[in-house]
Amino acid sequence: MSQDSLRGVRVIDASTILAGPLCCQILGDYGAEVIKLEHPTKGDALRGHGPSKDGVPLWWKEVSRNKRAVTLNLKVPAGAEVLKRLVCEADVLVENFRPGTLERWGLSPEALHALNPGLIIVRITGFGQNGPYASRPGFGTLAEAMSGFAHLTGEADGPPMLPAFGLADSIAGIAASSAAVMALYHRDARNGAGQVIDLSLIEPILTAVGPGVTVYDQLGVVEQRHGNRSTNNAPRNTYLTKDDHWVAVSTSAQAIAERVMHLVGHPEVVDEPWFAAGHTRAEHADELDEYVGTWVRKYNRDEVLAAFEQAGAALASVYSAADIAHDPHIRETEMITQVEDPELGPMLMHNVMWRMSHTPGRIRFTGRPKGADTEEVLTELGYTQEEIAELNAAGAV
Repeated sequence: MSQDSLRGVRVIDASTILAGPLCCQILGDYGAEVIKLEHPTKGDALRGHGPSKDGVPLWWKEVSRNKRAVTLNLKVPAGAEVLKRLVCEADVLVENFRPGTLERWGLSPEALHALNPGLIIVRITGFGQNGPYASRPGFGTLAEAMSGFAHLTGEADGPPMLPAFGLADSIAGIAASSAAVMALYHRDARNGAGQVIDLSLIEPILTAVGPGVTVYDQLGVVEQRHGNRSTNNAPRNTYLTKDDHWVAVSTSAQAIAERVMHLVGHPEVVDEPWFAAGHTRAEHADELDEYVGTWVRKYNRDEVLAAFEQAGAALASVYSAADIAHDPHIRETEMITQVEDPELGPMLMHNVMWRMSHTPGRIRFTGRPKGADTEEVLTELGYTQEEIAELNAAGAV
């Protein structure tokens, strides 16, 4: 059984923190050969993000897994020429430079398509290639602010809140991997040409935030922050157990809401007319939260979990990274998996993102040291040892 649905696809990862590298990680997880480019002296900025162990960056090990590590300075003409030779043999190029940067280096989509008409060029920027904001610096934080996410996140009487992780970048990276495969399908199954994919950080998270713009357009209503509560259903919140663990309750389904209220000892509210729909239950969130919160606070977490499971109601513990690492379901279903790293030995990391029955994907190797595969890749491109030495001397690799 082949594990590599993208076997034979060559991807050049010329991107950095975080959407582009995640896109390429996903493509590599499913069999694409990914060549990761980073500056010869500076390295990739992602190497400096997050904790390290013995000087080895841990996030790099996951996001750069299944990628061959090549150093290349695209600002140097000799380095740009190496990229041109690379794209002649590539299927996908992923980059996240500011609009106009590739063009300034003589590496415009038109120039690259002249060399390889079938090339898929994924361009990830903060605001897209065109428009009034195209030239602005683009980061996930700005997308999280401008998408409406921050406006809707936090307590009603508190400030807007930003996520503690790269949410906008991660959503964009997943979206970019989907776009790349769509473009490959168009090229290979529909006998189409290569194309340019213009993906901004803001658009995928704008979609994820929901239909706020439509609601405003049609009703003139601007949705507001309401903490952990939902305007669509109640009870929906986090609650503290007797042994000081947080748990989260969801009642998106009417039957679940009814089971929760029976469990916490208030079956009478189920017969109230307002309980029959999620949005009207949300209007009584104070009352419902009081009932659920008081009941949960009487019991330890394990007792709460067992009671909700027996009742067929929906509840989960609020997990830390340590909880995730030890959860039996997460471990048994291999949502996280242990892989062997040459520098650090066995290490846990997220597994491939989805399971496919015939081509499940795999982690072939973890993120590599800077430039570990440069000479090998250049040799495969036809460079001699003398030419590689000249590239080194020119600061190109």
